[in-house]
Amino acid sequence: MDAAELPYYAPVGREVALFEHAFRNRLPLLLKGPTGCGKTRFVSHMAARLGRPLYTVSCHDDLTAADLTGRYLLKGGDTVWVDGPLTRAVREGAVCYLDEVVEARKDVTVVLHPLTDDRRLLPLERTGELLEAPDGFMLVVSYNPGYQNILKSLKPSTRQRFLAIEFDFPEPEAETAIVARESGLERDRVAPLVRLGNALRALKGQDLEEGVSTRLLVYCATLIRDGMAREDAVTAAMIEPLTDDPEVKRALLRAVELTLS
Repeated sequence: MDAAELPYYAPVGREVALFEHAFRNRLPLLLKGPTGCGKTRFVSHMAARLGRPLYTVSCHDDLTAADLTGRYLLKGGDTVWVDGPLTRAVREGAVCYLDEVVEARKDVTVVLHPLTDDRRLLPLERTGELLEAPDGFMLVVSYNPGYQNILKSLKPSTRQRFLAIEFDFPEPEAETAIVARESGLERDRVAPLVRLGNALRALKGQDLEEGVSTRLLVYCATLIRDGMAREDAVTAAMIEPLTDDPEVKRALLRAVELTLS
């Protein structure tokens, strides 16, 4: 794929090279970082860059191993086996990306283990198949350490099956360029929004569970580019998504006034 056709991603370190090394050596990869910092876009960019199909699964509390591997379904009076996204990725030699893998049920990690060592196997007990992953297959998972707790965490035995990259929000200059490129808003109008975003991120762990993501900055800049008043765009994209607490909202609005005045 031509570079201009790739999903846009601006590297902030050596993550592109590490992903390529992992792919060539058939190694699984773990991405760690806060919500909205570019993990999913990075995987989309790299899959396209390497010319591999991409299967993305957003993990949740009810996600089971069968949701990934497949199940028998009734079709036209017949019972047929239907592959899940993980099985399709293995068969096709694709990249399989499990976003927020810690949200899935525990039986999911059991299915992943044979794919994350030198066996690179996917056993399908219900069909009796034992699929060997081809060279083009790669398993990538991600999670947000900020939400990690005893009930939702990766066991050390699972974590140590993966290479890992830690993501964070870009430096202000780089983030300004990213937001301007993604939203179409001029850089000199984006820069104050990025400053505000960093000011609000400093409140994480005090009044806020999470800071403003790069994604929300892009949303805010997009609204402004489309003609919405800056104050309204900031409220809709950078205040309301962060909290429901009226007092915290008022405190955030005061921070907005001080930062943007």
